[in-house]
Amino acid sequence: MDIPAIMYKRLSPLTKYLSKELGSPVSLKLSASMKNAINEIAEGNVEVAYLTPVAYIKAHAKGGARILAKTVTNKKDSFQLMIVVKENSPIKTVEELFGKKFAFGDPAALLQRAVVVGAGLPLEKLGSYEFIGHYDNIARGVMRGFYDAGIVKDTTAFKWNNKGLRILHSSAHLPPYNLAASSRVDDVTFEKLRQAFLKLDSNNPEHRKLIKSIDKKYDGFAATSDSEYDVIRELIKPFNK
Repeated sequence: MDIPAIMYKRLSPLTKYLSKELGSPVSLKLSASMKNAINEIAEGNVEVAYLTPVAYIKAHAKGGARILAKTVTNKKDSFQLMIVVKENSPIKTVEELFGKKFAFGDPAALLQRAVVVGAGLPLEKLGSYEFIGHYDNIARGVMRGFYDAGIVKDTTAFKWNNKGLRILHSSAHLPPYNLAASSRVDDVTFEKLRQAFLKLDSNNPEHRKLIKSIDKKYDGFAATSDSEYDVIRELIKPFNK
């Protein structure tokens, strides 16, 4: 989701918090790709993972991963994917991206492709497209003119909107990033983890600092269920080969 050093900085406070809540050490492990993250949680090599909606769905299908809580962004328990262009780009509509160069993130991020196609931009209409990893790579690639446009998470788009990037298209509100537990986690520990996330309160200064370290646009976590992510399953079905 970001360069490793930044992700480590963002998630370390949460690791310390969970260690305290569980009364046992929790260590942080970073995955190089979404595919690796899915395998780690599905195979039980890690007990808890911070996942995209598609990554959760795949981990659930592959290894029975169970959802703990979903993120809350700008007081909304949903998120959006956004197509962005350079701030001074002459491109004003999605149709004007026909024949242009486009940046996606991880090849396993099927929802990104579903949103782009749903916006009226079939992939075959693009001049070319590349998968370049982290959202930070996409944002910088578009700002530097290497790509005419790219698709990023809402918090990345908000961060750079009118500061080098401009939001061209926003998806519908979708069930968001989440925390999931391996199927190997026992029910008692699962509930301790779930409560640890749900009791984080942005009105508590200490909690707020922890939440904002994960993402400055996050306000906390909310209860959710596997069925809430059925809408994502339907969206990615055509791309899930």
